[in-house]
Amino acid sequence: MSELEMRLRQIKRGCEEVLLESELREKLQTGRPLRVKAGFDPTAPDLHLGHTVLINKLRHFQDLGHQALFLIGDFTGMIGDPSGKNITRPPLSREEVLANAATYKEQVFKILDPDKTEVVFNSTWFDALGASGMIRLAARHTVARMLERDDFAKRYGNGQPIAIHEFLYPLCQGYDSVALKADVELGGADQKFNLLVGRELQKHYGQPPQCVLTVPLLEGTDGEKKMSKSLGNYIGIDEPPREIFGKLMSISDPLMWRYYELLSFRSEVEIARDKAEVTAGKNPRDVKAALAEEIVARFHGQAAATAAREEFAARFRQGVLPDDMPEFTLKAEGAGLSILYALKQVDLTASTSEAIRMIRQGGVKADGEKVSDKTLLLPAGATVVLQVGKRKFAKVTVGAND
Repeated sequence: MSELEMRLRQIKRGCEEVLLESELREKLQTGRPLRVKAGFDPTAPDLHLGHTVLINKLRHFQDLGHQALFLIGDFTGMIGDPSGKNITRPPLSREEVLANAATYKEQVFKILDPDKTEVVFNSTWFDALGASGMIRLAARHTVARMLERDDFAKRYGNGQPIAIHEFLYPLCQGYDSVALKADVELGGADQKFNLLVGRELQKHYGQPPQCVLTVPLLEGTDGEKKMSKSLGNYIGIDEPPREIFGKLMSISDPLMWRYYELLSFRSEVEIARDKAEVTAGKNPRDVKAALAEEIVARFHGQAAATAAREEFAARFRQGVLPDDMPEFTLKAEGAGLSILYALKQVDLTASTSEAIRMIRQGGVKADGEKVSDKTLLLPAGATVVLQVGKRKFAKVTVGAND
C-alpha cells in the first residue's frame, strides 16, 4: 500500500462520506500542510464525546502534518444552527456564547496539538463584514437552493415557520471557509448541506473549493438517539473520571464497537483482534474496560484512569460502596417515607414516574436488595443506602415526622 493510500485510509476511518475524494487526493499530493476546519457553536459550556468525533478527526489530520482550524462560532452561535431541527432554535445572547466559548478553549487541547492548531472566532470577520456585507453575501444564494435542504423543505411543506435568520446560518458557515481559506471542512452527517455551501461560496470568491468529510452522529449511552445533553444520554469530557468510566461501562456491547470506531485511537488491527477474541469467547466487559480506561486517560491522565478502573472493579464486582456517597436526612410521612419520594428528593431519579419505571425494570436497590414494590415505605429512624442503576448511590436517614 502506498503512503498516499495509507494516509487516505487513516483520514477516512470512521467517516461517512468524502466529497470529493479525487480532489482530496490531489490536495494531499501537493505535499503542503492542508488547512482543515471544524466549527463548533458554543451553545452549551461542556463538550461531550459526541463533539470529540470531529475533534478526533482533526487530530488525525494533525498527526499527518496538517493544520487544524478549530473554529468557535461565537457569531453563528447567536443565530442558532437549525440543522435537524423542526422548530426555530432560540438564539443565544453574546454573553452566553462568550462564556461557553471560554470553556471550549480549555477543553479542546486535551485532544488537539496546540502547536498545530489555530483557534479562531468567526465574529472576527462577521463584525467587520457589517450589514452591507451580509446583504452581498445573501445575494450569493437563492431561496430555492435553501429549500433543497431536507429539514427546511419538510418544515415549509408542513406549514411550520422558518425564520429569515435561519437561512443566514448555512451562508455564514460557508463564508467561514472563505475567510479561513479552508482546504478541508469536517462536519456531522447532518451538516452536509452547510458544508457544500462552503464549497460553492469559495468558488464565488475565486478560491479552490474545500473537500468535505462528514462523520456519523454518535449515539448516546442509550444506543438510540444522538448524544445530547438535553436527552441525558451524554458523557461530558469534563465529568469526573469515575463518572466517565461508569457511563462507558454501562453501554451495550454492540454500541461498544461503535464507540471504538469513532472514539478510540487504537489501530484498526487491534480493534479487529479484540472483536475476534470476543467472538471466540472473551468477556466483552474486559474490552469495554480497556476503552473506558483509554477515554478517561485522554481527558484526565493515566493515573486517574487506572484509579477509575480499579474503583469500578471493587465497587461493582466486589460490592464495595463508593466513599464519597452523598448523605441526606428526610422526614418520614407518618410511619415511614415513600421510596418514590425518597428517590426523587435525593436526585437519584428526575421524577416519580422515572422512579416507578426504574423499579419496574429492577434498577432500584435498598441496602443491596432489589426493590420490586413501588409502595415500599422506608421506616422512620432507619438509615438506608439507595442505589439506582450501577452508578447512582445515596445514603438516606429517615427522620421522625415532628
